[in-house]
Amino acid sequence: MSSEHDVVAGSDRPVTPADVCRALREVGVEPGGTIIVHCALSKLGWVVGGAHGVVAGLLEAVGPDGTIVMPAQTGVSDPSTWENPPVPESWWQIIRDTWPTFDPAVTPRREMGAVMECFARLDGIVHSGHPSLGFVAHGPLAEHLMHPHRLEHGLGDESPLGRMVQAGTRIVLVGVGHRNDTSLHLAEHRATWPSKAWHTDGAPLVVDGERRWVEYRTLDLGEDDFPEVAEAFEAAGGEQRRAPLGNGTVTSCDQRALVEFATTWMSANRK
Repeated sequence: MSSEHDVVAGSDRPVTPADVCRALREVGVEPGGTIIVHCALSKLGWVVGGAHGVVAGLLEAVGPDGTIVMPAQTGVSDPSTWENPPVPESWWQIIRDTWPTFDPAVTPRREMGAVMECFARLDGIVHSGHPSLGFVAHGPLAEHLMHPHRLEHGLGDESPLGRMVQAGTRIVLVGVGHRNDTSLHLAEHRATWPSKAWHTDGAPLVVDGERRWVEYRTLDLGEDDFPEVAEAFEAAGGEQRRAPLGNGTVTSCDQRALVEFATTWMSANRK
């Protein structure tokens, strides 16, 4: 990871919260809108206030009547499914028996980035409550979009993603591409292809006042073809709007349009 000295040296000028808001306006984010955001702070150069500066710009862009959503995924899952890294089978039951109970206020997120961690500390933030595939939201639609989020409906139509599509949400990618686009997992749930598969996962939850390891069914997910899906979407005339921001780029598109295209594309092209 580059030092801050390297980040300063590699930046022509500081990125301000106003710059963030301006870039979002250029890609179609409007006051009162609903957006789902993925962000890599390190791709933007030197930002005034760091992650806080980006969050301030996001809040300014949607205003008090707008709603912002970010994924809040964790590493809470059954150890038998772990690959990066795997753990010995003799450890599996120990992990299931001793993993601290999931708590959205305490359980760490996994590789979600500094902007999401800053956003999740805002007053009034709402967590969807899913131990592995959760979301956090801020704004007037937060409660409606986040709940319910049942274990077996991680990223499908009955999850927050499904309600976001119905709410006319825009996808906003700040310094990242569609490989990081959680909305495309909704298309995976909707699509059909020969090797589509499900597995049993689990999490430590409070049930009837007691800690229990609870198992549930979840879809095998994959992101390898997400960039190809996005390229095909744009080639077919799907709108993607882009604007520069510091050393990076902000990309935005209509969530419903992309998910509907991706559902058809995956059904036709996944083997």
